[in-house]
Amino acid sequence: MSTQADLQIIITKRAWRIVALNKLRLIIAAIIGVIVISFVSGCGKADGASDGFQDKDKLSVVTSIYPIYDFTCNIGGDYVEVINLVPAGVEPHDFELSTGDMRLLEQADVFIYNGAGMENFVDKTVSGLSNQSLVVAEAAADVKLIDNGHIKDPHTWLSIENAEIECKAIKNALVFADPDNADYYEYNYNEYIARLDELIKDYYEGLKDCSKSMIVTAHEAFGYLCDEFGLEQYGIEGVMADAEPDASRMKELIDICRDNDIRVVFFEELVSPKVAEAIASETGAETMVLDPIEGLAPSKEQQGLDYIGIMKENLEALKAALK
Repeated sequence: MSTQADLQIIITKRAWRIVALNKLRLIIAAIIGVIVISFVSGCGKADGASDGFQDKDKLSVVTSIYPIYDFTCNIGGDYVEVINLVPAGVEPHDFELSTGDMRLLEQADVFIYNGAGMENFVDKTVSGLSNQSLVVAEAAADVKLIDNGHIKDPHTWLSIENAEIECKAIKNALVFADPDNADYYEYNYNEYIARLDELIKDYYEGLKDCSKSMIVTAHEAFGYLCDEFGLEQYGIEGVMADAEPDASRMKELIDICRDNDIRVVFFEELVSPKVAEAIASETGAETMVLDPIEGLAPSKEQQGLDYIGIMKENLEALKAALK
């Protein structure tokens, strides 16, 4: 028969077991975190080209913008070192190549860019390189582009189906440059396409019961996403986000919000939110982030988010705005 003292000893021992188990869980979580960080950092750098390539045993790949970098890392895996030209937190429309970027391209095996008018520097840059063995690939070459009458929309990756087309072009470029590892790239490509297929299903399921279909965005970057899922966008700024709206455009956007009961005005983390906030204030709406994933915002980088993670965040924002 247990005494009160015996029971106290048993309870104390159980308490210590719980503490020890919790400590063990924390240690395991920390180890997993280190492994994940090591894997991601092993792909290369998403924040510019200052240090050049470090691993001579891997295929050296330069990408232009973050979505292409992320797709390439997922397909190339352990066999590639990828460095992205546009640093984290920099709006790609404002980016200009440095002499360090040019040196990087001279060292690279492969250069992959989005195309569709996103990177205006590509043609002149590539033609000026002495690196004759460089494999150059335009990821969006086979994407059907949206033309709004005066400019083609370069934000092709915001359609998930387009992202899959771009991944195929990236895989083909890696296989061409490194045929000995073709099976590896094919396997990774198929695995990533399966994840993108699941993301498409999430979008259709998440948006199917929404009562609205119109969104007001910081700039007209979401045409491909809207086409894919039956939505309509009104942009505060145009496709290239190069000019703030004048007074008549502001009035038009305010009227659109009021007439269509728009409760959310979207802004982007890499662009000033002041105009979106002004429209929201005039109409009683709130502001939320809808990320065009042109570049990786520092906050998203710190959270360890990638293309799929940010697209899932975008889905939640759309569901909240369109309910």
